Amino acid sequence: MRYQTLSHAVDADGVLLLTLNRPEQLNAFTVEMANELVDAFTRASDDDAVRAIVVTGAGKAFCAGMDLSVGGNVFGLDESLQPTMADMRERLTEPAIHEGVRDTGGRVVLSIFECKKPVIGAINGAAVGIGATMTLPMDIRIASEKARIGFVFGRIGIVPEACSSWFLPRIVGISQALEWTYMADIFDGHEAQRGGLVKCVVPPEQLLDEAMKIARRIATERSAVGIALTRQMMYRNSAQPHPLAAHQVDSLAMFYTSIGDGKEGVQAFLDKRPAQFQGKASEMPAFYPWWA
Repeated sequence: MRYQTLSHAVDADGVLLLTLNRPEQLNAFTVEMANELVDAFTRASDDDAVRAIVVTGAGKAFCAGMDLSVGGNVFGLDESLQPTMADMRERLTEPAIHEGVRDTGGRVVLSIFECKKPVIGAINGAAVGIGATMTLPMDIRIASEKARIGFVFGRIGIVPEACSSWFLPRIVGISQALEWTYMADIFDGHEAQRGGLVKCVVPPEQLLDEAMKIARRIATERSAVGIALTRQMMYRNSAQPHPLAAHQVDSLAMFYTSIGDGKEGVQAFLDKRPAQFQGKASEMPAFYPWWA
């Protein structure tokens, strides 16, 4: 797929640099960008040439939120419909619901959540509304000193979207999540770091290097299968009501990795040499995906 709103480049180490690329519009989010992001993450999930993903923005902004300049319903929703929760449960993938009701940011976030590859967010500037919530399913977030982040939905009378009511309290705690969404303020990277949203704040010129350094270490030194399993185990098992559910998954994951890349990992440790893992994320153990 040829992207109109993104740039897409994979380096020799298997790191995909995915750049939101509408710099003249501060990378404002559109339905087209949503569809392209879903496609990019879905493709990357099974592409063995991709071992890790870094997401950033072109120009001054990461993503300044939804493009509010378009005509009609700016969120791309069909106002002639009267959807119900039954529709969301039973008709989620039907075209009318998929295109006219489903939150576009949520579709993007779910594609990141379901991806087998680790995702690092490099927040280079304004990350407001969907620009902030799309970073929540990214595994590690780094902010530039120029980053400005805001869960500003309350200012325009709407609610937090993009599954952020699931992700944000898990990342920063429910009290902090409620404060940020109630107040709808825009804050800097240091406030985001204090709240636990970002790993660190770095000078603008160091941001991409720092994100790529993390991504390359994962891409070149870790088992693709082990990372894919770990990513899904952490997200999905942490939401289970009892640790027994995690034990069931852990047991199968340990069994299959121990007879796969685990053998090479143990031998490399004994030989005091770097491991040469051969597992592919496109060839997961038979029990995966266990939640299907």
